Amino acid sequence: MELSISSRLLHNSSSNAAAITLLKSKPSVHHRHTSIPLLPLQHSLSPLTLKQMNNNNSQSTLSCSSFPQRNTSPAPNSASIVSGRIGEVERVTKETNVWVKINLDGTGVANSTTSIPFLDHMLDQLASHGLFDVHVKATGDIHIDDHHTNEDVALALGTALLQSLGDRKGINRFGDFSAPLDEALVHVSLDLSGRPHLSYDLNFPTARVGTYDTQLVEHFFQSLVNTSGMTLHIRQLAGKNSHHIIEATFKAFARALRQATEYDPRRLGTIPSSKGVLSRS
Repeated sequence: MELSISSRLLHNSSSNAAAITLLKSKPSVHHRHTSIPLLPLQHSLSPLTLKQMNNNNSQSTLSCSSFPQRNTSPAPNSASIVSGRIGEVERVTKETNVWVKINLDGTGVANSTTSIPFLDHMLDQLASHGLFDVHVKATGDIHIDDHHTNEDVALALGTALLQSLGDRKGINRFGDFSAPLDEALVHVSLDLSGRPHLSYDLNFPTARVGTYDTQLVEHFFQSLVNTSGMTLHIRQLAGKNSHHIIEATFKAFARALRQATEYDPRRLGTIPSSKGVLSRS
């Protein structure tokens, strides 16, 4: 009995000693176990490595973002878009004094004072529906009639348009639009070809809209075509009201011109001509 008790006590003492030894050694074993993976982890995240990782991440981010910018960029020269394609002309004769400024990449700002109220209204349509910034200041011999001022505003506007187009790289070149206004419907098709031509077919039931002579509409577009180097076709498809017919014409012209002057992203900045050049010569 004493032997078995001693043996049991001895066994328990040995187990307790082993347990105590195990408990004492457990922290050091745990420490050794956790310190092994920490060393290479700290080494892999050294300042030099972190710097390289950051550089690699920034480079990959830049290269990824560059693809959509390159594929969707509408302009051959982004700097030209920031500043805008602008033409500015001053025309002074013994009959008129005209200043015109147009920004093809504008937002539709209209500021026109020609002393011909109905012409101001039509120039507002050009700005609003073409999203061009159009500024016109004109004085002239309107005590005679509106003819000279109407003509010279159009001549100056065509010249400003010619300036703003530059070499015409990357543009759509062609524009086509039909605009309704109540019972009136007018179709306009144009080509910024550098070759001036006007084909015109409008029929007005009245000789005047307010004080504005309806004959001056054709003369306005003929003058603009001559200085801008544009091929322009205007067709009346319907209409019984002179005001509606003229306003639909300017709205259709504005939308067609906007379409023609906007950039074609697939062009990649090339001139839209098989000849490789668009000019008035």
